[in-house]
Amino acid sequence: MNNQSIAERLKYQRKIKGLSQEELSLKTNVTVRTIQRIEKAEVNPHLNTIKLLAAALEIEVDELMPLQNPKEEAVKKKWLLLMHATPLLGIFIPLCNVLIPLFLWIHKREDNPIYYNHGVKVINFQITVLLLAFLSFVSLMTIEKWGFFIFIGTVPVCIAIVIFNIIYVIQKDKCYYPLSIPFLKVKPSASLGAAAILLVALSLSSCQQTDTKGIARLDGSLISQDSLSLKIEHLVEDAHVSGLAVAVFNNNEAKYQHVFGYKDEPNKLLLTDSTNIYGASLSKAVFGIIVMKLVDDGLIDLDKPLESYLPKKIYEYTPQTRWHDDYSDLKNDSLYHQITARMCLDHTTGFANWRFFDPDQKLKVHFKPGEKFSYSGEGMVYLQVVLEKMTGKGIEELAQEILFRPLGMTHTAYEWKPLFEKDYALGHQPNGNTYTKDKDNEPRSPSTLETTFGDYVKFLTAVLHKQIISAAAYDEIFSPQVRIHSLAQFGKGAGISTDKYDDINLSYGLGWGYWETPYGKAVYKEGHGDGFQNYSILFPDSGKGLLIMSNSDNAEGIFKALSEVSLADKYMPWEWLNYLPYK
Repeated sequence: MNNQSIAERLKYQRKIKGLSQEELSLKTNVTVRTIQRIEKAEVNPHLNTIKLLAAALEIEVDELMPLQNPKEEAVKKKWLLLMHATPLLGIFIPLCNVLIPLFLWIHKREDNPIYYNHGVKVINFQITVLLLAFLSFVSLMTIEKWGFFIFIGTVPVCIAIVIFNIIYVIQKDKCYYPLSIPFLKVKPSASLGAAAILLVALSLSSCQQTDTKGIARLDGSLISQDSLSLKIEHLVEDAHVSGLAVAVFNNNEAKYQHVFGYKDEPNKLLLTDSTNIYGASLSKAVFGIIVMKLVDDGLIDLDKPLESYLPKKIYEYTPQTRWHDDYSDLKNDSLYHQITARMCLDHTTGFANWRFFDPDQKLKVHFKPGEKFSYSGEGMVYLQVVLEKMTGKGIEELAQEILFRPLGMTHTAYEWKPLFEKDYALGHQPNGNTYTKDKDNEPRSPSTLETTFGDYVKFLTAVLHKQIISAAAYDEIFSPQVRIHSLAQFGKGAGISTDKYDDINLSYGLGWGYWETPYGKAVYKEGHGDGFQNYSILFPDSGKGLLIMSNSDNAEGIFKALSEVSLADKYMPWEWLNYLPYK
């Protein structure tokens, strides 16, 4: 089958179904760009891509790409015959009419939509047969005369239907089972659950069939790990993402962990779960937990002005770093003394994100602290510096003591360490070229985290289990502290007010962002730096979550799609986050 033929067939089938390219993309998570290229005959699509498209269009794979290999066609015919014929064994061995086709369906359903569809119809019919057999026996015992005829007539009719379908599948690759009760639905997970529950209820089997590899999404649907990996691979390839690591959490644990691509694409060095990755602003989520541990310990109060903890004014201290603890610019500032730890964590200090973003590159408070949200790394650095002066310990020492060592995060730090030299990721530009790795950052609480995919999974797992700090502290972190009304988090949109996100109550907690969904509250933290783009979101009420870490400037273009396919999360304010889908 040449590319042109596939292109024509896909276009024809899509239009019959009344779907646009965008609508088909949403149903399959095959990107619009890929669909466009297939329909223009520019690419020879992977068989798995054809399977996804055929399933979404509710047609057989053959209708998009007929099998050209006679042996492959014969193999398919044999599997279909097994599914339809083996139920006849149930005449001699009880329950085989259901259990054998169920086993075959579980084994083959992912290989081709035709196996999935035929298997569902066979199993639905055979479970219905069991019910009819039971009811016919009841009629024999309770209905005079006619009960006998119902009893002796049920089995021959069912056998005749099975034989008819054996012949039908040989001739047409199709089947027809009347009277079937649709126990098995379109979603594999629900299907298995329904089948198992029914068998148990009838006391016909003690075996419960479950998809141990399925990932439960927010809406109750399941996606297999293989299917998720396949869809992520397509996104990574189409968006030219150099390296990507993805974890999906179910029941407070990482149900799925997979790494794609390279830590150094030009040299084809693979990314792994132990490769050092720059965390960027994921640092802030970590810092939020550290601060709340100090709150739990009574060292600091969230609402007491930070200035009051120091014996002298912050601007009177001699700077110890190149720039971040130099507060001489605040000498004549009349507002900074109002700043509290809560304001630093929920981004309401009034500081710019970084002082060098201001035209004069001087640190200043732009509005009354606590008044409104304005994302600020400087605010967290201020809190860090005050804590360092209070405790006599640097942020790296505090982090190791409070968090990293207790959680076994052995490859995580707020500063570059020699052990990272063995295996670290380079950031990649949109064209795939690499950035020079920055290794001389001084430890800063909002921005300098060096970690690995495996270590950060440990951190998020601990958060979901509410470890390290008290439940009350987590409630504080994951509660809306300030309502966000801006059109975007950064850029021109940050200064424009809107009610666009009122329906999700977009807000900020303490170190973590916040919004609400029908599935409970969502708390998130993203990270963005040259060549590194990260995103994490947790749904504490359901124990679900997602972690994405990447060493590519192209990664944010697939974050929306990744969130939808892995979690069925359609509430992400992707425009506010500037996660514009790639083209």
